[in-house]
Amino acid sequence: MAALRAPQTGIMVGGEQMNGSIEIRAERPGDAGSIGTVNRFVFGQEDEARLVEAIRAWPGFDPALSLVAVAAGRIVGHILFSPISIVDGSISTPALALAPMAVLPEWQRKGVGSKLVRIGLDVCRSRGHGIVIVVGHPEFYPRFGFVPAGAAGLILPFDAPADAFLVAELIPESLSEVRGEVVYSKPFQPDAT
Repeated sequence: MAALRAPQTGIMVGGEQMNGSIEIRAERPGDAGSIGTVNRFVFGQEDEARLVEAIRAWPGFDPALSLVAVAAGRIVGHILFSPISIVDGSISTPALALAPMAVLPEWQRKGVGSKLVRIGLDVCRSRGHGIVIVVGHPEFYPRFGFVPAGAAGLILPFDAPADAFLVAELIPESLSEVRGEVVYSKPFQPDAT
């Protein structure tokens, strides 16, 4: 496993080569265009690319939590974690949203998405984040420790299949006393600019 450092922090954030052909690393300033292209192609629309741009422009953005998969100098995958809250009355608990994650079709089912998630969760944990929420494939995310979020006492603020609303506890006991509604940051909200 080759390691890398986030240039903005100097903290070891993890990195990995897959068979010498894929590197997982933190986003760099020149990566924005390629990340947008990957998200537009994979999702077949602009929404996810716009979401990434909005999060990147938001003051809560941490570039160390935006990871790319690179093959032969080309970005072939991307995953983003960004701050959200879980609110129960006057109690607000910080958490992260995993969204979006995209891997170009020719690199799917080759472990690229799994490596992005695993390394991304390791980076989140190393930076002190204890809770990650995802609305995603219920057959994919549980292998990384995600469990049904509704059963954990969390409420999603929009309609989605219950089995797709998942949570992972990265630091033991981070979720033990947490209940409430997930509140996404401004970039996730439809009126965000």
